[in-house]
Amino acid sequence: MTGLYEVLHRPIVTEKSNYLSSKLGQYVFEVTTEASKAEIKEAVETLFDVNVVKVNVLNSPAKRTRRLRNRRLLVRRSSYKKAVVTLASGQRIDLFEGVA
Repeated sequence: MTGLYEVLHRPIVTEKSNYLSSKLGQYVFEVTTEASKAEIKEAVETLFDVNVVKVNVLNSPAKRTRRLRNRRLLVRRSSYKKAVVTLASGQRIDLFEGVA
């Protein structure tokens, strides 16, 4: 089991995550591959002082690409695990505010 401060790696800020945070109260984080839903919930509640209603977890596979010169397959990005955290209504995380 990893420590509480080692569960969350970074927030993922994309157009989709901005929409989720502004309209639905959901925030997206990159987490360690060993983290469970309970550990993610505890880490977000402790670090940001909010109430977490639901945690969805998905594993993003490694992305493969081809080189133009010799057309060999190369793995460019490693796989990672991300978590979509739903907060209680009316709560926000200030880290994501004003990013758009």
